[in-house]
Amino acid sequence: MAYREDAQEHSVDADVVAQVKAAMLSDELLLAVAGLFKVIGDPTRTRIVLALNQRELCVSDLSAVLNMTKSAVSHQLSTLKQNKIVKSRREGINIFYSLDDQHITDIIELALTHMKHK
Repeated sequence: MAYREDAQEHSVDADVVAQVKAAMLSDELLLAVAGLFKVIGDPTRTRIVLALNQRELCVSDLSAVLNMTKSAVSHQLSTLKQNKIVKSRREGINIFYSLDDQHITDIIELALTHMKHK
């Protein structure tokens, strides 16, 4: 079946197109934003982020909360840390993890609000 356009074709509004194009992200920033969602989009990493949204946790506590091995949790934390989603701090022999900054918390809270109100 061939596509048929309506008899009345909508013309392009050059001013609107120019305004939107001017506001578009650079390729570098676009890739960074897409990368953030790709990293958080993994269900295991999402579970870790949601746990850390509650409070700061060490690998042992995260392992117990998520019923995962410490090795598996550490691997995922490494990916999250490389992408500036989580940060760490050392206290004695323990390393505690938390969300990197308020922006990550805000993204998680907005996503939860969006999904709960669908």
